[in-house]
Formats: sequence, structure tokens, C-alpha cells
Amino acid sequence: MSKSAPRFVCQECGAVTVRWAGKCDACGAWNSIAEEKARESTPKGLGGKPGRKIEFVGLDGATVADRPRLSTGIGELDRVCGGGLVAGSALLVGGDPGIGKSTLLTQATAALSAQVPVVYISGEEAVDQVRLRARRLGLAKAPVQLASATSLRDIVQTLDSADAPAVVVIDSIQTMYADNVEAAPGTVSQVRICAHELIRLAKRRGFILFLVGHVTKEGTIAGPRVLEHMVDTVLYFEGDRGHQFRILRAVKNRFGATDEIGVFEMTDGGLTEVLNPSALFLAERRGNVSGSCVYAGVEGTRPMLVEIQALVAPSTLSSPRRAVVGWDSNRLSMVLAVLDARCGLALSGNDVYLNVAGGLRITEPAADLAVAAALVSSATDVPVPADMVVFGEIGLSGEVRAVAQGDARLKEAAKLGFAQGLVPASPRKGKAGAAGPLAIRPIGHLQDLLGLFRPGQ
Repeated sequence: MSKSAPRFVCQECGAVTVRWAGKCDACGAWNSIAEEKARESTPKGLGGKPGRKIEFVGLDGATVADRPRLSTGIGELDRVCGGGLVAGSALLVGGDPGIGKSTLLTQATAALSAQVPVVYISGEEAVDQVRLRARRLGLAKAPVQLASATSLRDIVQTLDSADAPAVVVIDSIQTMYADNVEAAPGTVSQVRICAHELIRLAKRRGFILFLVGHVTKEGTIAGPRVLEHMVDTVLYFEGDRGHQFRILRAVKNRFGATDEIGVFEMTDGGLTEVLNPSALFLAERRGNVSGSCVYAGVEGTRPMLVEIQALVAPSTLSSPRRAVVGWDSNRLSMVLAVLDARCGLALSGNDVYLNVAGGLRITEPAADLAVAAALVSSATDVPVPADMVVFGEIGLSGEVRAVAQGDARLKEAAKLGFAQGLVPASPRKGKAGAAGPLAIRPIGHLQDLLGLFRPGQ
């Protein structure tokens, strides 16, 4: 027998409690618990209608990934998606408000509409607003079918047909609502139900589904974490409004590599692809300046060079400032502690500012050595050689550890005209000669790094 049972659900993490509380015990968020009414049924055993028998198949056989992928016409988006779009896949695109999510999808749908039928359903904007954006981007003539709707029942009824479109964009999932759930749009229950029904429909009808998701102040996609587990691909659109660069990063991809990135430049005419990000990130670099170091990193399958800037200045505060942009602040604290304890370079009484130029965010530990080089250069006022690239991971004892894809990093540096590479003493793969024309300077401990910044070195 069914009955209506009120429950209290955290709108941040989806935890369910039997009573209201000011703070969620699961995630620690304040004032995030709201009452939701749900229909609960008490099953009396498994009697009644029997289930259908499941059919098993072998591992060897045709898969959806074997089919030809659909190209979006945007090379950077195809790269992040693993080489194109797979039929029946669901992609979740998240990013800060105004970062360019709708612009990117408008450009992608306009390019896709020349090949297959495309539907763009907006729950946040009216049709005229979408048309104005398309006109500004010069895409008003693209045969994209537009609609403004928020009812899940209406959307499913429209798309659940034999002539369903090949690509569907839902902008955004937080605005959709199911009328059989007594909760406001954007709540955990509504987001979960709407996403589940749309993804199930996409799998059954075989169309590609784009879901646009808002992000919280912490930078994660709003709603239950299970939403990211339900989709096939999770894309984050990152960038600083003070920079024209935008980074599309894949944090999950069932049909391609994870941590792959696509680089775009925001212009008056929309987003344009950046085919050589390394050259663009280093375009405004000044070589003979202390505190600047070029880091050779790898984002997904692409080697990329970026400038790391550090500034060490005397502090008049009892607790000196530590400001970090584009890197992990905890990682910076570790590097400063290792420089102090293992190398005798005390920077605890100084303000330390660290910046990754260009708005890129670095996550791999291979940037440790480049950050340490920039810090030591700023503290000693001795510039890092302008033609040198640096990479390597730092251990707590001060040793410099090898990192993956060292040869690819050095080849990218040689292609851009760099002549030296400051690398770990024992590379994980290959030898120093694999770097081609670069002169390799192996380093085994941070104390050797300090020796490079002494006069005459």
C-alpha cells in the first residue's frame, strides 16, 4: 500500500534525514536541507508478475564504440570527446555562469545540423534569446530546431518517437522538472529523476544527449554526485573572465581518454579553436625576469608548455600571505616546507604569490620542480635561463622523482625553440638522447637546484 512520507534531503549531497537540521551531517553544508514529499511503497515479497529472463552474451562482439563517430566540426571538442560523438551517449557539460557553455553548444549544434537533425531545448532562455545569440555568432541560418520547455513529460513525449533527432541539447538540467515529484526544479530529487529519464530515453532511441549543468561555488556540478555517474562523459568548461582563454576538460569519458583538454579563445564572434596552446600561453612571456619558469606539462595526451610565475617579497604581517592562482595551494605549502627543511631556504617570513599564466589550471605533480625553480629564482633574483624548460615531482626528502611522458614533453619544448631541459636524474622512460637537440641537465635533489642559481652557475 502506498502512502506519502515526508523526508528531508540535502540539496548539496543528496543525503536523506528523517527531520530537518541546520547542518548536513554528510557533507557539512549549512541551510541546505529541504523537505521533499515522496511516494513510498511497501512491497510484499516478490510475488505477482514475474520478471523477464536476462540474456547473456560473450565479450567478443560489436560495440557502440566501433561505429563511426559523429564529428562536431570543432576539432578541440572532438579531441576532448575522444575523437567525436558516440551514438546513444550522454554528455554533461558544467561550468561557471557566463563562461561560454551555451555559446560552445550553439556553435557545435550549428555545425552538427549540417549533417544530422539537431534539437536545442532551453529551459533558461526564450527562443528569441537563443536566436539573438545565434545571430551574434553568425549562425542564424543553421537548421537547428529550437524549443523553450521545462516539463520532463512534454520533452519525453516529443522525443520518444521513431524519427527522434540525432542530437539533443538540454540547457540546463537544473531547470527541468517532473510533475510526479513534489519538489522544486533544481533540487536533488528533480535533477536525479529528470536526468535518469532523459538518459534512458537517449539510450533507447540512440540519440546523443548534451546536458548543461550549473556548478556550485566550489566548482563542482550542482546536484547529486550520482548525476556524474549516470552520464558517459563529464566535461568542465573552465576559464577566468580576465583571460580570453577557455579550457574544456574531460574528467570522465567512457569512450576516450580522461583529463584531455581543448583550448579555446573567446572572441566577439564566439569561441575559436587554439591549435597550438603552448605558443599562445608563452606569447607574452619575458625571458630574462626572475621568478619566471617554463613548465613542460601534459594534459591528457597533449604536451603543453606554460609559464609559471612566482613572487617572493618581505612581509610585514605576522602570518605572511600565500596566494595561488592555477595550482594547488597545499602543494605549494609542501614545496615551501621541503625548501626550508631540506635545502635551508627559509621563506616562511615572506609573502609568496604563485600564478600560472594564461588562466590554465595545473593538477599534475610534475609541476613541483618548475614551481620550486620559480620560487628560488624570485628569492635569489637570478632568472631561470630563458631557453630552459623544467618538470619533475618533488618528494618530502627533497629528491626529484621521474614523471611520465618525459620524451613527449621535451619534444614539444624542442619544437618551440627551447635548448635546455631541467629534468629528473632518472627518467621513467627513454634516455636523455631522446630529447633531440635539447641539452639535458638532470637533477636528483633540490639542493642541486639551488646550486644553479648561485653566481657563476
